[in-house]
Amino acid sequence: MMNGTIAYLVTGLGCLIATAGVVVAAIAVWQTRTRTGGSRKRPGGGPVDPFHTGDTDALRGDPRRLGPGDIVEIRAQSYAVRGSLHFAEGSWTWSEHFLDDARGDKLWLSVESDPDLELVLWRAAGPDLQHLQPGPPAVDVAGRRYRLDESGQARFTSVGATGLTPSGFVRYFDYTAPDNARLSFEGFGDSGRWEVGFGEVLHRAEVMIYPSAGEAPTAGKA
Repeated sequence: MMNGTIAYLVTGLGCLIATAGVVVAAIAVWQTRTRTGGSRKRPGGGPVDPFHTGDTDALRGDPRRLGPGDIVEIRAQSYAVRGSLHFAEGSWTWSEHFLDDARGDKLWLSVESDPDLELVLWRAAGPDLQHLQPGPPAVDVAGRRYRLDESGQARFTSVGATGLTPSGFVRYFDYTAPDNARLSFEGFGDSGRWEVGFGEVLHRAEVMIYPSAGEAPTAGKA
């Protein structure tokens, strides 16, 4: 009789232990799913991009911290940053960097976050197009129609070799074509002359930043 009672108790205890194990396992699975779901979502919903711009900047340098003395590689062509212009219009800011290479090509790279990073490579219009004037809602050049996107006036500061005064004001008219090509007019100070440039939007992967000597690749400018 004692042996039967003991056997019954042992069997019952085994069932309780097995049930407790199932409950513990279920709780562990629920907690794991809860933690995973929370860490994979942004506050606004949607998956987290593992290749966010911050990671790209760590690998390829941060264009927002570009300045004179740095080297920029664009599509395997290296350029030295000769000077930089920093613009401010209210709370909106952007930069343009004067590039030069061993062949004597002189280009400008604009860097803007609105809020996504946008990089545009600019070339000055040739002498035959310097007659172009800003203002109309559309400008036709070489069979391409550019439509006015935005215009305004901003304050600028100049660092390095830009050919401009240390600070001043600039008026601008920015035009965009259906294929995202750009046309820009900039008038600095009271010169009454417009700087005309054609821009090409760059992919982030096409641009590599090499900070000047003495800086860590991911540190950027102070």
